[in-house]
Amino acid sequence: MDQLSTPLIKVSLFIIFFWFGALKPLGISAAESLVLDTVYWMPFLSPRQWLNVIGYWEIIIGVCFLFNKTIKYALILLFLQMAGTFMPLFILPNITFQKGMIPYAPTLEGQYIIKNIIIISAAMVIGGRTLRKKRNTAT
Repeated sequence: MDQLSTPLIKVSLFIIFFWFGALKPLGISAAESLVLDTVYWMPFLSPRQWLNVIGYWEIIIGVCFLFNKTIKYALILLFLQMAGTFMPLFILPNITFQKGMIPYAPTLEGQYIIKNIIIISAAMVIGGRTLRKKRNTAT
């Protein structure tokens, strides 16, 4: 089971990030309105352009999880992306929590965001295993 778990987590992360990332530039992401409401204040690009950037960013994260040599980059990009992913919990509580029930009763959007804790945890497991193997083979 241990031999299968790492490749399965890596492929799972690839599928999630590549698939959900690709939906954004195609204009068919279920998270589109949430992302647009979150990035409206960001400089340099329009919210729709930011949506595309985030989508391509997620595709890159997914691809980086497939290869041991790029896991470190996947982790860096993932942690930067997750900072933005959790922003709606703080700047859009009227969308991410049921009225009057902050922080106890997230809406579907809030649950969609909070479940990313498992993605972060899985990424840390992959990073730890991959980087440990690199260190052990280098010495």
